Amino acid sequence: MNQNFPDNALYEMDNLEVLRGMNSATVDLIATDPPFNIKRNRSGTAGHYVDNWKWGDTGILPDQWKWNEVHPKWLEEIKDNHTELYHAIDAAKHCQGEDTAAFLCFLSVRLIEMHRILTETGSIYLHCDPTASHYIKMCMDAIFGRKKFINEIVWKRQTANNAVSKKYGRIVDYLLFYTKGNKYTWNQQYGVRSENAQKEFRHTDADGRVYRTHDLTAPGRDANRMFEWQGTIPYRNWAYSKETLDKMLSNGDILLRKDGTVSAARGHKIYLDEQPGVKLQTIWDDITKVGTSKERTGSPDQKPLALYERIIRTSSNEGELVLDPFCGCATTIIAANNLKRRWVGIDRRVDARYHIITRLMGISKKERERIEKYATDKSWLERETAKYEIHYQTDPPIRTDQDTPTVPELSHVYQYHLEPLHSHAEMHQILVDQFGLKCWGCNFVPPDKRYLHLDHIVPKSDGGNNDIDNRALLCQPCNSKKSNTMSLTSLRRQNKKEGHIQQGEAIDLQTALSWTRSLLVQTLRETPYQPTLPIESQR
Repeated sequence: MNQNFPDNALYEMDNLEVLRGMNSATVDLIATDPPFNIKRNRSGTAGHYVDNWKWGDTGILPDQWKWNEVHPKWLEEIKDNHTELYHAIDAAKHCQGEDTAAFLCFLSVRLIEMHRILTETGSIYLHCDPTASHYIKMCMDAIFGRKKFINEIVWKRQTANNAVSKKYGRIVDYLLFYTKGNKYTWNQQYGVRSENAQKEFRHTDADGRVYRTHDLTAPGRDANRMFEWQGTIPYRNWAYSKETLDKMLSNGDILLRKDGTVSAARGHKIYLDEQPGVKLQTIWDDITKVGTSKERTGSPDQKPLALYERIIRTSSNEGELVLDPFCGCATTIIAANNLKRRWVGIDRRVDARYHIITRLMGISKKERERIEKYATDKSWLERETAKYEIHYQTDPPIRTDQDTPTVPELSHVYQYHLEPLHSHAEMHQILVDQFGLKCWGCNFVPPDKRYLHLDHIVPKSDGGNNDIDNRALLCQPCNSKKSNTMSLTSLRRQNKKEGHIQQGEAIDLQTALSWTRSLLVQTLRETPYQPTLPIESQR
């Protein structure tokens, strides 16, 4: 896909605007640490957030995510367009509370866009703490698909905490690793061998190289691999062909006895200095803190540079594009720059550019504080921005791929939006008042309106809209059977075939649609600030 934004760009604004403006399939790796419960002075609703953290800030307040009047509208949009995601957020609301649900709503609409802009070989690492990590995973399963979940990485961020009482010390964060497609970039990384593992290399050859011995055989009995070699017939198959064994012998990788024969069980010499180490597993306990004084910024949520360098090395290649939508203290940006990757950072703090520039300069925290006064000097900022070839942006990119299929959008966040004119509750009550208590799918008459669910006449998968002229009331069995792929007409046909239509006069769909259509037109005419577009073009 054509990239519609510059490389090495810093967007100093709300990341949702930027993400919505980026063309699809343009980013190779997303590595980010979104704000939540990390004692940083932030507050937010589903749609936006405010970051009040300043350089050298000491009046740190907890993050605050509030469930206010905008959320019912957002949730209705999510329920209509992303059913699984809606259930994940609703579960968090009931289990964890409204503030957590508000945060998940805030994060999810951004994750929907992150999924869209990733390339098919792209990956995302989302950093979170135990406060909401399990609920975030539910949302990511709904957006990326549970089969695209690769790992939950446990990062040990500090050593033992003796200050805690009556509970275990909380010393880990989590990294949720998902991919866009089945084939994704992967560069195997290795950790340092433990002392116990190194003790296995207890032999030293004449050159002073340390080695251990290993089996030269493999399971099974294959006549083609049971030949005599160096005076030895193995007790089971040789693990290698005769040509390979001869080559290993000439390279000095075979240990011979004094009589020139070889031990099949202990004849392979494996040198310590040729081993890359142990393949990294899902517990990372070798990077526990921010490194040098030059690396420390004073930010309460700063993560080690080595941590994000590991992520970038593993899941991207040189020259590819790395994005951090919550670039904060610029750790992802600096790591990407160090590893010769292109990058894009987004942060809504007014000092975000100063923060990135001073880290690129490689100066200490003390020196940063000394030159902090330059943060308000526009000429200094512009001069340093040019020096480090940063494209400083205060306006979002404009998509040029709108003719390509994308995931359903949550239109409520757009400046010019055509959202449903009635809430779910309003549409439900209007239909009950006009057509009575009756299931439109099987004629069942419930004891009260709580037994009727609001559903679509034409499913969303077939292009149905969310307004009242595409709504019907269904009982629970009909609602479950119809799901999000069957039309109401098909549901009625299926119920009739299976004998589930109850006695009574059915709702006449043509009459109902004519009435709801008239109501919609009337509402549009009476609603202020509507776009001056023909009704049909608004649908």
